[in-house]
Amino acid sequence: MKLLVYGAGVCGSLFAARMHEAGHDVSLLARGERLAALRRQGVRLAEEDGPAVRRVPVPVTEHPDGGYDLITVFVRTHQVDAVLESLAGVQGDVLFLLNWAAGPETLGAVIGRERVLLGFPMTGGTMDGDVVRYRRSNVLTRRVAMPIGEPDGRTTPRLERIVGTFRTAGINARAEPRMDAWLRTHAAFEVPLGQAVHAAGGPAVLADDPDAVRGMLHLMRQNLAAMERPPVPRAFAALRALPQGLLVSVLRRFLKSATAVHSGLSDASPATAAELERLAEQLRAPAGAR
Repeated sequence: MKLLVYGAGVCGSLFAARMHEAGHDVSLLARGERLAALRRQGVRLAEEDGPAVRRVPVPVTEHPDGGYDLITVFVRTHQVDAVLESLAGVQGDVLFLLNWAAGPETLGAVIGRERVLLGFPMTGGTMDGDVVRYRRSNVLTRRVAMPIGEPDGRTTPRLERIVGTFRTAGINARAEPRMDAWLRTHAAFEVPLGQAVHAAGGPAVLADDPDAVRGMLHLMRQNLAAMERPPVPRAFAALRALPQGLLVSVLRRFLKSATAVHSGLSDASPATAAELERLAEQLRAPAGAR
């Protein structure tokens, strides 16, 4: 597979390294200082706080060329408009693996609706200088699959081909027939969570403030109640059904866990705040405006 990985942050770098090691023709698109670092040293990976750093010599590029079998996009929500413009004249199906609650129509309007696939990366980690420190896998994380779907929910030959290719590279992928609803459900949960963590100064700090966690849960419930369709996965319905005290306890425990600490929740950059604001705007938009 000739593959362009658009975005060289944590998720894009991890994905590109795995696909390169599996023998695929991969190019990792980056800009500025990140591009220069990748050209010098390749993708540098380390497991959470471990001392060992592994180097994967993934080819890098600053601009896409004429065409690919697949383009995977790993950028922040507020950066998507610029990506769409740069891909309008590049051939290949485009799999958007990112936070997105505005529906597939806004993507297809620029690059062609027939090219669009939706998904979400289930990997996590942080940038430590030029080193990607990824979350250590365990029994639970290995069971959580990367969802990928067609905008209309069909199981098409290209979707089956992509899922199969990712699996042969050791990436646990699965076809999700309700991908648009999955992304909106995730945003309904992610926006209050991310904004509360950002305001508190980190997940562990938020965990020590039960009132703030209760306020966060209230906003999550409001978002889920405003959705036009039932949440996907259905387990998110528990955020509206279970007692508040139980949910606050579970959320506080999660915020103190290694999973939360070694994830994007610990990123307090302006880019994080900009992404959360764009996601919140998408959630507030009326159904006809998406």
